[in-house]
Amino acid sequence: MISFLKGKIIKKGNNFIILAAHDIGYKIFVNESLAAEAKNGDELELFTHQYIREDALDLYGFTTYEKLAMFEMLLSVSGIGPKSGLGIMAIAGVEEIKNAIAEGDTNLLTKVSGVGKKTAERVILDLRDKVGALAPAAGAISSVGLRGDEIDALVSLGYSIQQAREALSKVDKSITDSGKRIREALKNIK
Repeated sequence: MISFLKGKIIKKGNNFIILAAHDIGYKIFVNESLAAEAKNGDELELFTHQYIREDALDLYGFTTYEKLAMFEMLLSVSGIGPKSGLGIMAIAGVEEIKNAIAEGDTNLLTKVSGVGKKTAERVILDLRDKVGALAPAAGAISSVGLRGDEIDALVSLGYSIQQAREALSKVDKSITDSGKRIREALKNIK
């Protein structure tokens, strides 16, 4: 089982990189934002999940162990394969996904192609107990629900989900009005 690789990027695509480690090139599927940021020749360390099935032997890579653990948790749910799991990991951070699951919020999960309402509900049902201890304190404002609507608004304006997430993450946390948060986020998009 290949669990970790460190090496130099020798080739990249939209959703993969080829990492040379000790004179062997490994094709590793990664989320689009990591593939876009990566440059040929860069050194990279990835925690990997080796996915084995009858017709394929694929590697999926993540920059932190926490992301890998969340991905593997998602794969334990019937109906979630590696591509859907990678898609979920691409639209939100680990804490946002955990909070969405703990709160029973299907909106975040259904943003991923191939994940419908029933599959999102199954993810919540199967994983709620595993992430329930990490739920936000009672009375806390749900950043997932609030940001989900804000992300939708920015996506409808033509920005990618990743651009919307990054722009919203830079908005001052003291601003709670969605309209103001969206206007501030628009200032942050390059």
